[in-house]
Amino acid sequence: MPSPDRLSQTLTRHGLRQTTVRRAVLQVLSESSYALSGGEIEQLLPPNTDRITLYRTLKSFEECGLIHRVIDTSDVVRYAACSIECSAKAHFDNHVHFKCTACEHIYCLNQVAIPAVTLPAKFEAVTRDYLLAGVCRECQPA
Repeated sequence: MPSPDRLSQTLTRHGLRQTTVRRAVLQVLSESSYALSGGEIEQLLPPNTDRITLYRTLKSFEECGLIHRVIDTSDVVRYAACSIECSAKAHFDNHVHFKCTACEHIYCLNQVAIPAVTLPAKFEAVTRDYLLAGVCRECQPA
C-alpha cells in the first residue's frame, strides 16, 4: 500500500493538483495487482465520488503517464498503473498483458517485453498492444 506521502509525491511529480479523488484513484490503482475497469474503480472509491470526476481523473492520469489503458477482447476499457519511468512525453509501458480465462483479470507482465515486429513496407505502428490469454497463477489447480 503506497503511503500518503508517496501518493502526494507521485501527483506532484506528474504536475497534478492534490485532490481527494485523485489520491483515492491513485491508491486504488497502485494497490491492484491487475487492471481495473472504471466501474471496478468506482466501487472501490468512497460512495459519494462523482462519476464524471472519476473519468476526468482517469483521463488526466493517462495523459500525464500515470496510468495506461489495457487492451481486452471485450469492449471494457481497463486501467493499470504505469511504471515509474512513464510521463506525458514518453510512455514506457512496453510490456505484455495477460488475461486469465478463469477469473477474467488482466495482469501487466512488466518483466515480459513486447517482442519486436518487422512490419511490411509502408506500414507504421503507432501503438503496440500484446495480450496473452490463459490461466493465471491464482486460478491454477493446486
